[in-house]
Amino acid sequence: MLLPIMLDLLITHATLPDGRTDMSLAVRDGRYVAIEAGLAAPAAHTLDAQGHLFTSPFVDAHFHMDATLSYGLPRVNQSGTLLEGIALWGELKPHLTFDALVQRALGYCDWAVAQGLLAIRTHVDVCDERLLAVQALLQVKKTVAPYLDLQLVAFPQDGVLRSPGALHHLQRALDIGVDVVGGIPHFERTMAEGAASVRTLCEIAAQRGLRVDMHCDETDDPMSRHVETLAFEAQRLGLHGRVTGSHLTSMHSMDNYYVSKLLPLMAEAQLHVVANPLINITIQGRHDTYPKRRGMTRVPEQLAAGLTVAFGHDCVMDPWYSLGAADMLQVAHMGVHVAQMTSQAAMRQCFDAITTAPARILGLEGYGLQVGCHADGVLLQARDAVEAIRLLPPRLCVIRRGRVVAQTAPRVAHLQLAGRPNAIDWTLPIQA
Repeated sequence: MLLPIMLDLLITHATLPDGRTDMSLAVRDGRYVAIEAGLAAPAAHTLDAQGHLFTSPFVDAHFHMDATLSYGLPRVNQSGTLLEGIALWGELKPHLTFDALVQRALGYCDWAVAQGLLAIRTHVDVCDERLLAVQALLQVKKTVAPYLDLQLVAFPQDGVLRSPGALHHLQRALDIGVDVVGGIPHFERTMAEGAASVRTLCEIAAQRGLRVDMHCDETDDPMSRHVETLAFEAQRLGLHGRVTGSHLTSMHSMDNYYVSKLLPLMAEAQLHVVANPLINITIQGRHDTYPKRRGMTRVPEQLAAGLTVAFGHDCVMDPWYSLGAADMLQVAHMGVHVAQMTSQAAMRQCFDAITTAPARILGLEGYGLQVGCHADGVLLQARDAVEAIRLLPPRLCVIRRGRVVAQTAPRVAHLQLAGRPNAIDWTLPIQA
């Protein structure tokens, strides 16, 4: 088909996540104006995908950017546990500076863009009367806006009721531009206080017309059931589809009868879920000998119940996790294994969990590969979504609003073996 307009960008011979091949994507004024096979038109720039996978950008629905890249400050988490990480963060907070917070966060955003990660929901600690991290990340959000969508969650790390002044500080953070109401009910002093914190925070969100995203039941304790209260409050306050329970690791340890009651309640409230495979598999089960629990929430069952489930990276080189490189395919790769989601359909669901599902949770406007959506995307050195999870391939090209913002050279290996091929391409099947 010949388009009668001058394009800013024309992408040809692309494979899309839904399986369509040899597709063309036409871009004008930062949006897709046509997506179909065989497009032709004059364009200021062209990109031949050569049959590789072109997908919407990766989205991280759960991260802690105020702590990122602080590994080793003021010391290393020796036990690797959640509680030592929280204690370590408490030691570091008095020594944080605005400039250091900004520079580490901007550095991480650079990593993210290079990896094709163009939208992040980050929790920011508000248990500090200075709101230093909040101020820093608001500045970062403004700086990166041309190339990355950054959504901030007011997160009372030390407990919104347990930490003196935290509720007031949280509301101050919302007043100055933080987007989402957060919480951590299982870290309050009692189960009753935890339930009260959920109620209070959801009421604040309803009054302000905001979304909710709570660290909820991040524990191996099967009796930590704040997700039930979260679903109830979402239903009571009419927050359907606007509330997210992050981690929910206690569901891994709950008995099946209770979960059979809980899942319909979550579905009724249209509760969203974010699992964090890398961190959940690392931090949970620390009190077990053998067998050791995986600790990740029940992703296949939640998907089967109709819930929107995303994967988050959670941490990169901080008091809780010493690894990571802003690569959401690493997250999906771990999710496939931990949740035993190894069918072709399930692996595609894991790819959705780092693209379309978190975009839905964040409420991203104009996200997707449809006409009229923002011309954002990633060209991967892979032929389909499953192969992308298998290979963790280079991001050949990252596009934001129709403009190339990052490129990586293809991965090529050369053999020097008699009688064997010179070049290795992991994307090609071996012919019998």
